[in-house]
Amino acid sequence: MDIIALVGALAVLFIVIGVSEPLSERLRLPFTVILAIVGAVIGALALYVLSSDVASALNPVMRRFLEIPIRSNVFLYVLLPTLLFQVALMVNARRMLDDWVPILVMAVGAVIVATIVIGYALSPFTTLSFAACLLIGAIVSTTDPSAVVSIFRNIAAPQRLTRIVEGESLLNDAAAIALFGFFLTFVMSGVPDPSLQDALVIFPWLVLGGIGLGLILARVTVALMALIPTFPRAQVSISVALPYLTYIIAEQFLATSGVIAVVVAGLTLNLTGPGRLTPMSWTYLREVWEVLAYWAGALIFILAALLIPRLMGDLRLSDLFLICIIILAAFVARAIILWGMLPALSLMRLSPQVEPAYRAAIMWGGLRGAVTLALALAVTENALVPPAIKREVGILATGFTLFTLLVQGTTLRWVIARLGLDRLPRLDQALSHQVIAVALQNVREEIAETARDFKLPQEVIRSEAKRFAERLDSAVELAEAAEAIPDRDRITLGLVALAGRERDLIIENFRQQLFSARLVDRMLSDVDRLIEQTRGGGRNEYRAAGRRALGYGGWYRLAVVVHNRLRWSLPLERMTAERFELLLNQRLILGELHGYINSKIRRIHGRRVAELLHELLRRREEETDNAIEGLRLQYPGYAEEMERRFIRRASIRLEEREYETLFGDGLISRELYTTLRNRLTERRTRVEARPALDFALQKDAFLRSFPLFEGMHDDQRRQLARALRTHHVEPGTVLLRKGEVPHCVYFIASGAVEMERKGQKMRLGRGEFFGHIGLLTRQPRRAMISAISHCTLLSLDETRFKRLLTRNRSLYDAVLHSAELRGVTLDNAALSDPPKLP
Repeated sequence: MDIIALVGALAVLFIVIGVSEPLSERLRLPFTVILAIVGAVIGALALYVLSSDVASALNPVMRRFLEIPIRSNVFLYVLLPTLLFQVALMVNARRMLDDWVPILVMAVGAVIVATIVIGYALSPFTTLSFAACLLIGAIVSTTDPSAVVSIFRNIAAPQRLTRIVEGESLLNDAAAIALFGFFLTFVMSGVPDPSLQDALVIFPWLVLGGIGLGLILARVTVALMALIPTFPRAQVSISVALPYLTYIIAEQFLATSGVIAVVVAGLTLNLTGPGRLTPMSWTYLREVWEVLAYWAGALIFILAALLIPRLMGDLRLSDLFLICIIILAAFVARAIILWGMLPALSLMRLSPQVEPAYRAAIMWGGLRGAVTLALALAVTENALVPPAIKREVGILATGFTLFTLLVQGTTLRWVIARLGLDRLPRLDQALSHQVIAVALQNVREEIAETARDFKLPQEVIRSEAKRFAERLDSAVELAEAAEAIPDRDRITLGLVALAGRERDLIIENFRQQLFSARLVDRMLSDVDRLIEQTRGGGRNEYRAAGRRALGYGGWYRLAVVVHNRLRWSLPLERMTAERFELLLNQRLILGELHGYINSKIRRIHGRRVAELLHELLRRREEETDNAIEGLRLQYPGYAEEMERRFIRRASIRLEEREYETLFGDGLISRELYTTLRNRLTERRTRVEARPALDFALQKDAFLRSFPLFEGMHDDQRRQLARALRTHHVEPGTVLLRKGEVPHCVYFIASGAVEMERKGQKMRLGRGEFFGHIGLLTRQPRRAMISAISHCTLLSLDETRFKRLLTRNRSLYDAVLHSAELRGVTLDNAALSDPPKLP
C-alpha cells in the first residue's frame, strides 16, 4: 500500500469519526456502537465492490484505498497501548486503591470466570480442543463498559460504583490479553488440555514481569521529565514514547505481558507525575493524551468494524448455535460475579452495596468491541494456528461482538430507563424546585440591572419583566407545594455541597500554584471520600471521613516501625513533612468555606442548617489545629518554615499576575515579559523545594528544650544526641508493662504518657522521663505506662544513663525527687557518687 492511499484512508476515517460523535448524540446510542455500525457498512461495501466487476473500472489509487491491509499488529502495537495508557493516566488511582478488592474481582476475577465458563460451555458442542475453547473464552471475556460508565455519570450514579466500573475497564483488558497469550501458546504448540502446572509456570511471569517492567520504565521516564521542567512539549514527547517502548520490550524481549506493563506504567506516572511536574505541564500532558486516546479509541473501533464482513464471510447455521451458547455462557459468568462474588464482598465490607438495578445495568452494559475483534484477527493471521481453529475463532468472536453492540448497545438506555435509574432521587427532585426558585430570584435582580445598563426601551423591559415574573411565580408555587425536606436531609445536602466547594478550592489553589502538586491528588482523594461517605451517612460520616483524612494511615505506621526497628528514618521524615504541608493546606481551605455557607448554602437551606454547618466546619478546624499544634510540639520551627514557604509561593503568584496584566495591556514587551517569567520560574523552583525534616537536628533541638540538659556544654549535648534513640509511638501503645524490668530510660520530647498504678493514674508530659526507678533498683515494675497521644520519645540505655547520671547534677536531683514522690529509696550503689557541683 502506498503512502497516498494510506493518507487518503486516514483522512476518510477521521471524517467518519467526526460525523459519528454528533450522530450518536442525536440517536442517543453509544459512540462505539455508531462507529461499529458505520465501520461494518464501509467494510461490507468495500468487500462487495472488490468482488464485483466494478473494481476493474476504478482508479488504481481508489482500488488500493479499498484494499487497506488491516493487521492485528496495528491494533496491538499502535492503538491499544495508547488507549490503555491514557485510561491508566486519567483514573483516580489513589481512590482506586481504596477499592482494589472489588475492582480486581470485577476485572481479573470476571475474566477468569468468563473464560472458564465459556470454555466449558463450548467444549461439548464443538470438535475444537479444550485449549481452543478456552482461547475463545479469553478473547470474548474482555468487556468495554465505557457506554455504561458514561450513562452512570449522566444519571448521577454513586461515584464509588462508577469508579469500580472504570477500574474494571482498565484491568479487564490486561487480564484478558494475558490469558489470551497464555492459551494461544498451547494452541500453537498443539497442547489440547493445558494443566494447572503449566499455568503456574507461565502465567506468574506474564503478570509479575509486566508489573516490574512498567514500574521501572515509568520511574525512569518521570525522572527524565523532571530534568526539563520548563519544556512541556518535550515532556509530552517523552511520555508518548513510554507506552510503546514498554509494550515492545515486554512482548519482544522479555516474553511477558505488554498490556500489564503499559497499564502499570500509566498508573505509576499517574501517581508520581503530579509531584515531579509543574501544574501547567501536568495539565497540558493530560489534555494531549485525552486527544490521542480519543483518536486511538475511535480508530481501533472503526478499523475493527471494517473486518466484520471479512471475518463473518463463511457463517454457517451451526455457528449461530455456538454463538448462542457463548452469549448464554457469558451472561451466566457475569451473573456469577454480580450476584455471587460482589454481594459476598459487600457482606465482608470490602465492596459497596450495589443495588440490583445497578447490577442489571452493569451486566447488560458489558459490551464487547475492538479488543475482542483485534484478538480474533491475531489468531486468524497466526500461521501456527490450525485453519479450523482460525475459522471458528473469527466467526464466533465476531458474532458475539455484533450481538453485544447491536442488541445490548442499542437497548442499553431503554434498559436503564426501565430499571428506573434515569429518574432523580426523591430528595433531589424536591430540592430542584427550591433551587430553581432561588436561582430565578437572583436572575431577576441581575437582568434588571443589565437592561438598565444597556438602556433598552422601557416597553421591552416591562413586557419581559412581566413574562419573567410569571415564570418566577410558577417556580415559587412549585417550591411551596413540593414535599418538605427534613433538616437532617438538608444538612446532608449542605455538607455534600460544602465538600464539593472544598474540592473546587483545592483545584483552584493548585492552578494558582499555591498548593504543591505533590499533595493535590491526595487532598482530592480525601475530599472524594468525604463526599461519598456524607451522601451515605450524613453528618456522622462527614465527621468520620474528616477525622480519617487527618489520621496517619497504615503507611505512616509502617514507616514508624521501620524507623524504630531498622533505624531508617527517610520514609518517616518524608511522610511527616508531607503531613505538615497537608495540614497547613487543609486549614487554609476550611477557613474559606464559612463564606460559602453564608453566600450560597444559607439561601437554599435556611439559617438553622447554615448554623449547623458552621458548627461542623468549626469542629474540623479545631481538629486540624490540634493536629498542627501536635506537630509543632514534636518538630519546633518546622511548621513556621512551611508557612513561610506558602507565603513566598503566594507572593510569586501575585507578582506573576501583575506581569500578565502589564503584558496584556501592552505596557511591556514580550521579551521583557518572558524574561520576568523565567526569573519567577527559577524562584518558584527554589520555593517548591520542601525543607528537609532531619530527625537528628530535631533531636538536638529537643535536648536544648529539656530543663535537665540546659547546663550541658555543646560537645556533651552532641554526644548525648548521638547516644539517644528516637521512638515515635501512637496513642494506646504500651511502653512499659507491669512485672517488667526496664533496660532503658525514656525522655518525653513531645506528647504525653499515662502511668497506672493500683487504680491511680498519673500523667507525664514533655520534659519528663520515666523508667529510671526500675532500671536503678532492678525491681520489676508495679505500674503500667502507655501513650495517650502521639509521642516522640528519646531513650537511653542503662550504661549510658548511669554514666550521664554521674555527670549531670540536674538529672541526679530530678531522679532523687521522683523517687521520693513514689516512696522509693535509692541506695548509693544504685546512684553511684553524686556529680560535683560546678
